[in-house]
Amino acid sequence: MHLNPYGEYAVLLAASLANDWPEDRDGIAARARELGMTMTFPVGRDDHAGTRRVIDDWLTIVDATEPTERARLLNAQMAVAAAYPRLTDHDDEGWHLHYRDDNESLPHVLRAVISVGTALHLTTRGMHRLGRCEAGTAPDDPCTNVVVDVTRNGRQRYCSVRCANRAAVRRHRARALTASR
Repeated sequence: MHLNPYGEYAVLLAASLANDWPEDRDGIAARARELGMTMTFPVGRDDHAGTRRVIDDWLTIVDATEPTERARLLNAQMAVAAAYPRLTDHDDEGWHLHYRDDNESLPHVLRAVISVGTALHLTTRGMHRLGRCEAGTAPDDPCTNVVVDVTRNGRQRYCSVRCANRAAVRRHRARALTASR
């Protein structure tokens, strides 16, 4: 038996959905598969909108700046998605734990997986290792992407090299302007 705690991949899935929202339910399911979730789910007519609500709720956790507030919001999300852990052996993956009921809707399962994964990410890596791209804090920078810091040193601040480069150019120009005065 291997233990699958829904750690890193669940948080990366949530960030991927938040940063690049799929057009339809099939896009959500494809993204979930790409990022490691192999289960299939019964199709529900509210899957796309319901998953959007899950991601919007998760973004309140991302945007919480105080660890106690972040924990409070995350605990509330886990309470909504509460299901007892269970052993399962699907899709030839071997025995592992699921933190959700069987045959639940896609949004319900994603809420459970994402909230537990986020809790594991924050408690094992640090409460500060989830947030928005730092490039977006500059005036007139449109980036609002989520950054899930999975780096070894715990210092990831930008969602992409492009955003990091833009910020570096801004800092360089600001220093050059100060030096010329």
